Amino acid sequence: MPLGKRILFWTTTDMKDRKNFLGHLALWGTAFIWGTSFVILKEALDSIGTMWVLALRFIIAAALLLLAAGKRLKTLGRDGLRGGVLLGVCLAAAYIFQTYGLKYTTPGKNAFLTATYCVLVPFMVWAFFKRRPNAANIIAAFMCVFGIGLVSLSGTSPFNVGDALTLVCGIFYALQIILTERFIGDCDALSLTGVEFGTAAVICLAGALIFESAPVGLSLELWGSIAYMGVMCTALCFFLQTWGMRYTPSSTAAVIMTFESVFAIIISVIFYDEPVTVRLICGFTLIIASVIISERAPLRLKKIS
Repeated sequence: MPLGKRILFWTTTDMKDRKNFLGHLALWGTAFIWGTSFVILKEALDSIGTMWVLALRFIIAAALLLLAAGKRLKTLGRDGLRGGVLLGVCLAAAYIFQTYGLKYTTPGKNAFLTATYCVLVPFMVWAFFKRRPNAANIIAAFMCVFGIGLVSLSGTSPFNVGDALTLVCGIFYALQIILTERFIGDCDALSLTGVEFGTAAVICLAGALIFESAPVGLSLELWGSIAYMGVMCTALCFFLQTWGMRYTPSSTAAVIMTFESVFAIIISVIFYDEPVTVRLICGFTLIIASVIISERAPLRLKKIS
């Protein structure tokens, strides 16, 4: 191979590796910030209605991203706009089930049961896109869910209605992840996510106005919590997720983002007095192992072949 072509080949390869690394890093950052949100959200729900929390959260996030997108919104086109609305419906449903579930269960259990989307994503990708998951994806997904079971379904805290609602939310999160992969390829990430949040904000605001009384006398601390959830946990995290999935397969992305539950349970242990048990440690170990398998096994298979 001539020297010029060889340099171009390695430059292109390095650029792809760099983008893949940054895509993975964006998803890990998303998982960490989301992990901090469960305790904050749990405390906010003690002072304000569920739908109002979600409505304010999505209004803040939508305003930020739509302003940042600016003229790029025009590049979405009809297909991108339709995709953003569909993503927003899935996102609103996921958050409504998750947040109502959090009212009746602990932050740690809520986080881990949400992570059941990990096992659903590879099979939904197979059903929707005819892309069969490899053995590593399947093994990692089931290890992840088994770890979730060890942590969440302990005898000291039996399965309840909050846990059931949280499991339903996992289905909608799985749909949101695979649909993001479907639409992000040809769309601007800021614009697509802004429309997604705008749709979710409209749905949650309508629910708040119909089913809940308007909040009054909110403390400065509560507004700070809502601002953190709107700016960091919603606007920033979903932009990072949407951008990161441009360079990461949805099956791998799903496993990485389940790590939010690990961060959440650590924070819940520290601030919410959840007990540290052998089951909890075993569950952690399986979750971490599932991430390693999902990340490394495909590379080894590729090298062998």
